[in-house]
Amino acid sequence: MIRALVAATGLVALAIAPALAADLAAKPMYGKAPAVAPVENWTGFYIGAMGGYGKENTSDVGALSGGFGGGTAGYNWQTGSVVLGLEADAAWSDIGASAGIPGLITATDKINDLGTVRGRVGFAINQFLFYGTGGFAWADNKLSATVLGVNFSQSQVHTGWTAGAGVEVMVAPKWSVKAEYLYRSFSGQTYFANTIPGGVPTGTLAINSAQVGVNYHF
Repeated sequence: MIRALVAATGLVALAIAPALAADLAAKPMYGKAPAVAPVENWTGFYIGAMGGYGKENTSDVGALSGGFGGGTAGYNWQTGSVVLGLEADAAWSDIGASAGIPGLITATDKINDLGTVRGRVGFAINQFLFYGTGGFAWADNKLSATVLGVNFSQSQVHTGWTAGAGVEVMVAPKWSVKAEYLYRSFSGQTYFANTIPGGVPTGTLAINSAQVGVNYHF
């Protein structure tokens, strides 16, 4: 998993490297100092953008899957090589699935939005920050059904927890890229309780997700 995270971060770094190189080339260079100096302290606020892919943690046919993208904000405290942080993110989502019998019944389950509020504990080595993370997770889920031409739909917010790990790399002064894996577990909800006797209860929803991001540090 760590090798996969490092590889993903490397791909993001390579994607923005040409623009960074052009910016550095336009500035005068003196002596033999490196273009990007090692980062010694991660302390401070940051904001960024992120995106990734999520899939329901099940082998059943019709598992939810799809992409998501949004924004991130957080703060880091560093003491020695240990970095503690608090981070929140929110994203639009296209994670969903559909099933049914054409002309008779169809059902669609789709996560419209999702996000987390997490703590981070990491270990910094120059430009690299390796970390574990965990905390609160939420998802705005919509369940829709069409039965003999009659449409039903309802949205519910599912809450739960998340845990994972990642790696972040400073690629230029104030700019970093990251890649991380998160496991998200959401509690069940009951849909259509006012329409169908007993409603439609759902079980725990678990999502595996991998995401990459770019952060600006103040």
